[in-house]
Amino acid sequence: MAVISFREVLPRTFSHKFGESPTAEMRFVVTVDEPTATQTLINAVGYLHGSQHPEYSFLRMLDASVNELDRQHAELSLRFELPKQENLDPNPLARPDVWSFSTGGAQVPALAYYYGTGNGDIRPLVNAAGDYIEGLTTVEAEVRATISGNRATFPLAMAAAVTNSINASPYLGGAAYTWQCAGITGQQATEVVNSIEVRYWQVSVELIYRASGYVSKIPHVGFHYIDGTKKRRAWVYDGEPGQSEKVDATTPQPLTASGDLKYPGANGVPEQLLRRLHPAVEFAGYFGVPPF
Repeated sequence: MAVISFREVLPRTFSHKFGESPTAEMRFVVTVDEPTATQTLINAVGYLHGSQHPEYSFLRMLDASVNELDRQHAELSLRFELPKQENLDPNPLARPDVWSFSTGGAQVPALAYYYGTGNGDIRPLVNAAGDYIEGLTTVEAEVRATISGNRATFPLAMAAAVTNSINASPYLGGAAYTWQCAGITGQQATEVVNSIEVRYWQVSVELIYRASGYVSKIPHVGFHYIDGTKKRRAWVYDGEPGQSEKVDATTPQPLTASGDLKYPGANGVPEQLLRRLHPAVEFAGYFGVPPF
């Protein structure tokens, strides 16, 4: 199978609809000694996948089709479009990762509220007796970043190491512990570009940002307290003033850092315990940053 000659069929076409990317098309009539493979025809006319248009350099050849006219002639149509990503490379493993962002909301425990006007005064969400109101939740805004890229093999070791982890240092404008890796997925794919077959994995990483972070905020309360070296039941007063007796508390009571009762016999707002439940890793080293 061989190409004897070819010539371009004029005119060339160019189309640009307002609000959309332009497209262009070139057509060639190729003379062959017998029916010939499409890739051989593409190679003969000199426009490979990813080649620039001769007039519009921002357009790349992304689609080629053949219509056999007879046993010795075929019409080759080349379609040029604007690539969806920069640094277009025929080799899928050489293409840069593609980032996308979306926003949403997630249910989280309601432990604080905005007092008065504005957003500067944030107070614990407790009742008049200083007890947290159990079961209340609120919606917190989330930013989801999805990183899509091609890999020669599925990064199983990395997926096991970073899934559910949080960022150890500031990342993508967020402070430490505000981004979490929700998971990594992958599926096998195959492309044939310029007569070369490439098998690879399409890998996707999902990261989720929350402004409040991923350090758990737990009311520092309990049914027991530490008295010296002994653990005792938390108590409250029961009865009229001057006749009150200590009785076991039916709700958890605020504690100090040493485990003692914070307000023995009195009312007060509990503190919060900060506890990190997820491993922290350097996200920039694993995922890089978007190209902007």
